[in-house]
Amino acid sequence: MKKKYFISDLHLGSPNHEASLVREKKFVAWLDEVSKDADEIFLVGDVFDFWFEYKRAVPRGFVRCLGKIATLTDQGIKVHWFTGNHDMWIFDYLPKECGIILHRKPIVIEYNEQKMYIGHGDGLGPGDHSYKFMKRFFDSQLCQWLFARLHPNFGIWLASSLSGYSRGKGLEKDKIFHGAQEWLFQYCQSIEKETHHDYYVFGHRHYPKIMEVTANSQYINLGDWIQHFTYAKWDEQGLRLEKA
Repeated sequence: MKKKYFISDLHLGSPNHEASLVREKKFVAWLDEVSKDADEIFLVGDVFDFWFEYKRAVPRGFVRCLGKIATLTDQGIKVHWFTGNHDMWIFDYLPKECGIILHRKPIVIEYNEQKMYIGHGDGLGPGDHSYKFMKRFFDSQLCQWLFARLHPNFGIWLASSLSGYSRGKGLEKDKIFHGAQEWLFQYCQSIEKETHHDYYVFGHRHYPKIMEVTANSQYINLGDWIQHFTYAKWDEQGLRLEKA
């Protein structure tokens, strides 16, 4: 039976080239391993710490990661890529060059009569109103047009600096998991009241965790590849967290 794999929050590019390269090589080795029995791989957001596609330029680096993903899609393995809050400015380069399936919003899929709700998780649930406002602006064509007017040398440096600051603040928050008070968990509860899903799979919080939404529904946060190096695997036994 072919398996599905889920991973998020690698933040490649952070905090510097040397540290990022170590994680990138580990990620490529992981892709090599899971490709032996995978027919689908889900990259659930924030693969990059920052990404912006100019019309004729993209950020330097990540050739091992992108080359391996292109190889997997050439072999017929579906690679789903969800934009996160750090790499929301992925447009058409990666789908064309690497063959990924790009998702900007959560999706629902079903395998063996098990239904999964999958998304990065940023801006979902109650609270976080200031971020939700900023996200609407960053998603706007006006913001993207204005940023594209900046020279890549300056624009990528500026955005990478701000992304690093944001990630540092986020990691401080991620040290505390709020259980039933987690906004994403509350979001799962609200969706489950309307439509049943066996699994809710999210990243964003950098905290590997499985919680029961109801007796037959689970919330799974994938953790990250900065501190935890965790991922989820789906097979005939269901969906579970594992450590690389």
